[in-house]
Amino acid sequence: MESELRSIGELARASGLTISALRFYDRSGVLIPALVDPVTGYRWYTDDQVAPARLVAGLRRVGMPLAEIAAAVRHRAEPAVVGRLLDAHLRRLEDGLADARRELSRVRTLLEPEENPMTTRIILSRADLAAALDAVRFAVGADPALPMLSGVLFDTDGDGVRLVATDRHRLAVSRAPGRVEGPSARALAPVDLVDRFRALLDADAPEALLRLDGATVAVSVDGRDVSGPVLPYDFPDYARLLRADAPAYRIPVDVPALRAALAGATPAVVRHEGVDLPVTVLGLDGAGGLRVLDGDAPADAAPEGVRVGVNGRYLLDALDAGDRGQLVLELDGPIAPLAVRRPDDADAFSILMPIRL
Repeated sequence: MESELRSIGELARASGLTISALRFYDRSGVLIPALVDPVTGYRWYTDDQVAPARLVAGLRRVGMPLAEIAAAVRHRAEPAVVGRLLDAHLRRLEDGLADARRELSRVRTLLEPEENPMTTRIILSRADLAAALDAVRFAVGADPALPMLSGVLFDTDGDGVRLVATDRHRLAVSRAPGRVEGPSARALAPVDLVDRFRALLDADAPEALLRLDGATVAVSVDGRDVSGPVLPYDFPDYARLLRADAPAYRIPVDVPALRAALAGATPAVVRHEGVDLPVTVLGLDGAGGLRVLDGDAPADAAPEGVRVGVNGRYLLDALDAGDRGQLVLELDGPIAPLAVRRPDDADAFSILMPIRL
């Protein structure tokens, strides 16, 4: 029988694990040999154990805890279960990296105590800043496992500031023009501070002053000031979602009519991330306009075969943030992000992630 089995050395070479690691995972109950010689104590493994050994080697290289490696091996035939374990470990790694960056920033400050960060000042219209906040606030994330999405990014761009928020399923971008004094800067403001900024901007004053200094972000209006610390996380690279090419379809939308159509249509129901989710189905009408389809409509019910699934509530949020009676919807296909834009403001728009039908 031993001739049909692999020795511990052979499994080590096939999997990338060391012999001592294989012995450790045997003692831990993660990779138990198919046979242990009662006289010599030699461990023997089957060919079917090569794949789980390689899985263990990969998870070991990224520092996954032993208990979760064991769970991944037990459930390796269940991709959804293993996927959740991988996602949780990735979030831990990201949190650890953010902690390390914060600590290294503190160390640099200790090494160079005489160096103070320069403050960037942006003088802009109070109304423009209020409108820019209103255009993105709805897309701020609320998942405690993704703290880097729990605020609004302020990102200077030469002659103003761009505001960005995302919860992974949607992204909102707006811009307020202004006079920038100081270096380029960005700050991730927590959502509670953003809401305090917005309340301050209800004041009856023409201008607002936005200040970014690397550690805090502040807004001043008419002698009143609201400030707070920035979030210590790296915001996702939103620029890669800002398309430069023209979409396949650019459709003018009458917002009240679209709202009425959304209220009257029967959504489709799809299985998404393990739960049944009602999905709004969009398509084109015969004249190239937008049409809300019933969930049970056949694929050929939409001319040109364009059927896109979206979260209906998210679409309504984007319509509210657009704050116009007329908007423009940009579509490319069933698996490409779609954009909701203001026809008179190229700098304010929302991007929605589609849901596969």
